[in-house]
Amino acid sequence: MGFKRLDAEDFVVSADAVQSTAWSTDQPTLTTFFTSSNQKAGSSGNYYLSVYQSNPLNSGASIQFDVAYGNVNGSGSSYFNPNYPNLSPSSTIYGQYRSMILEDENSSFIFGDGDNTLTTKDFYVISLDRARYKESIFPGTLNLSLKGGATTINLTDNSNDVLVQSFIGSSRVFQLVSGSNGNAISANGGYVPNSGSYGLVFPELGTILLNPDAINEKINIAPSRTTNTGNQVNPIKVFNAIKDAGSFQLNSQETITSDYVFVRSRNSEFNYSTNPSFISGSTGEVIFDQFINNPQTYITTVGMYNDANELLAVAKLSRPLLKDFTKESLIRVKLDF
Repeated sequence: MGFKRLDAEDFVVSADAVQSTAWSTDQPTLTTFFTSSNQKAGSSGNYYLSVYQSNPLNSGASIQFDVAYGNVNGSGSSYFNPNYPNLSPSSTIYGQYRSMILEDENSSFIFGDGDNTLTTKDFYVISLDRARYKESIFPGTLNLSLKGGATTINLTDNSNDVLVQSFIGSSRVFQLVSGSNGNAISANGGYVPNSGSYGLVFPELGTILLNPDAINEKINIAPSRTTNTGNQVNPIKVFNAIKDAGSFQLNSQETITSDYVFVRSRNSEFNYSTNPSFISGSTGEVIFDQFINNPQTYITTVGMYNDANELLAVAKLSRPLLKDFTKESLIRVKLDF
């Protein structure tokens, strides 16, 4: 065993983006969608509907995402108490996402940018289950189809069409537009005239807000905005639009940070071994005379120690590396975290 102190230039930090499928099916596109009658009947069913990739009664079923409806005035769902208007599940949903995204209880959601924008008081929301994405949604992989009657629209984020990142509050955001694979169609930049974009995509939050007015204009699915609407009417509308289209494609991504440590053994280093078989136990001499001037060792393991001589990490070579006075080696150790 030999020791060598590492210098600052022996360390390099690297970050790599890794993507994978978001859905538990391990396929990039989800084509089947189910809801749970038990969840609908429970207290959470008043606020959102959980969507599964298979029948919830099956052992392999798991939640893929939730759908909900938010309205600043509490319309589109039943009031908690008729004596206190504007307070309902839809107002709770609206307030939740306003606090999380806008970070200002007096602000409103604006769909679109430039001259083509629409400020609305309501939205549909698709919230990915936290287990479905790692660090964020991978921009450019979002392809969501919605169907109303005989009409289908294909939506994507506009990540490939923008040169500068946009933020709402502290959250990165892209516009949801008509198109595919992060590119809007040429007509109107994928927007709906006088209605702005189809929604907003927040990659780090795993959240997609849908613009009800733009969607209704294209596939004729209007949200109910009355004060006596059942709590699940609007979430079911957007769920059916997703289910009938049968195509929701999405990947997730994460950044893996790696430390690379370069361990160098020069020609004069690590040529002798402290292995007992290398020397005589009684005299401490090298057993084989040819190893005195021409020793040979094999490097099999690299250990990382701190200044207190505590072993912190061990790297194993795939095969023993021959070392003598005529050879130098450079071993790259990768530490992922």
